[in-house]
Amino acid sequence: MCLSKAYVKRNGDRELLLEDVASIEIEDNKLLFKTLFGEQRAVKASIRQIDFVTHSIFLENLGEGGLLPKDKRLS
Repeated sequence: MCLSKAYVKRNGDRELLLEDVASIEIEDNKLLFKTLFGEQRAVKASIRQIDFVTHSIFLENLGEGGLLPKDKRLS
């Protein structure tokens, strides 16, 4: 399968935030990640790079709260 993984850089290291990412929606200042298995996670961050060859999504400017509670859309 060609699903993606989302990473953020912390303290110089790449940290895995989410696996099996099937889609991303932009809602206000949040990214809503949806996985193949129906899980939804909102993240306060911006996309730095998407690498289609390695199926990797690199995030930056991870906001306060970072990865928000599962299956929750924020208004």
